[in-house]
Amino acid sequence: MFLDRYFKFKENNTNLKREILGGLTTFFTMAYIIVVNPAILEACGIPKPASFTATVLSAFLGTLLMGVYAKRPFAIAPYMGENAFIAYTVCKVLGFPWQVALGAVFLGGVLFFFLTVFKLRAWLSKSIPQSLKYSFSVGLGLFLAFIGLNISGFISLGTASAPVKLANLRTPDTLLAVFCLLLISLLMIKKVRGAFLLGMLSVTFLGVFWGKIKIDSWWSLPPSLAPTFLKFTEFFKYPGLVLTWGMFSVVLTVFVMDFVDTMGTLIGVSARAGLLDKDGNLPEIEKPMLVDALATIFSASLGTTTAGTYIESASGVEEGARTGFSSVVCAFLFLLALFFSPLLTLVPPYAYGPVLVIVGSLMIFPVARIDFSDYTEYIPAFSVIVFSCFTYNLGVGITAGFLFYLLLKLFSGRFKDLNLGRILLGIVSLLFFLFYPYN
Repeated sequence: MFLDRYFKFKENNTNLKREILGGLTTFFTMAYIIVVNPAILEACGIPKPASFTATVLSAFLGTLLMGVYAKRPFAIAPYMGENAFIAYTVCKVLGFPWQVALGAVFLGGVLFFFLTVFKLRAWLSKSIPQSLKYSFSVGLGLFLAFIGLNISGFISLGTASAPVKLANLRTPDTLLAVFCLLLISLLMIKKVRGAFLLGMLSVTFLGVFWGKIKIDSWWSLPPSLAPTFLKFTEFFKYPGLVLTWGMFSVVLTVFVMDFVDTMGTLIGVSARAGLLDKDGNLPEIEKPMLVDALATIFSASLGTTTAGTYIESASGVEEGARTGFSSVVCAFLFLLALFFSPLLTLVPPYAYGPVLVIVGSLMIFPVARIDFSDYTEYIPAFSVIVFSCFTYNLGVGITAGFLFYLLLKLFSGRFKDLNLGRILLGIVSLLFFLFYPYN
């Protein structure tokens, strides 16, 4: 069978059914991006209809390339966090037009492309200490769980003295989320294949039956891409605007966030999938990294923000996805979303939120491998975990870990634990925090 030979199902201990199930699960877990990304970017003036088409096409192209070329079970779409950074910080606070902001995204993608081609990204990835690699998975897991608890309605924003608080658990949406959490947990205990997908679909149907979900139409024609396509080129028309410290901070932030988000997600999800080698490295990591760089170039060209590997890919991995075929399945579901968005976006937050909570819980096992007897190892690892979760940004957490690692090793005289790659990552992280456009 061609698919078996090309994607190496037997070698990766998987089969066609598991890969399809994994692709379906990943798509439905992250389908919210189809609606949420255009809504966020509308705040900075990007036309919502064109932004919808750009979001879907960038996800389709990136995920398809990840499956066919890199052959990894990772889905790609415009990043949450980076989109808010562009919309609210770069455009609203710093005052850059959205076309110029997309130019910064494009430039970041081009820089990534060349770094990957010359294998500098892979070299830096292999320079990361084991303790930090373990913390990527743990931080990613807690971040996922935190997102899931929030969108499911279990927790909500509180006051300045208590930033997070228990939400009202008696609302219909939260009760459905509780039911979804219990249903998926029981299906997993019984070792039922497709527990995540079954749970999501069951609760979605309950929402329809309860009257919480209205089906107005089944399909729609995709909006025109003309208002956003190649508009990033205006970045190069205003040298007086872009050659400033403000734009330097934007490009640096976009660059670092995409770099560390992708690295952390690739290593974290791969650890759960058992794809890492004995040294904690992902074989041929330059392939998914190259796809990530190209996806960002695609995104900026189409009219949306930085794209990269999604942490929700972990949900497909939990359903057995181990090869790029699950990504191919997920990619074509994104393409279908261009025409069936009213139907495919019916899955509500109380159906996919509990999935993120459970997947997050399954990703914290590497915490036991962190050396807690060595303060210079576990404090940086702990920094990754807590900053990833509580700043709502995996990139901030990972850069905090790199910086703490460098500083603690230097101040404790542990110079032998440092190499050029670790020093460089620490310096870039320091620049990230120095030039980050805080608001």
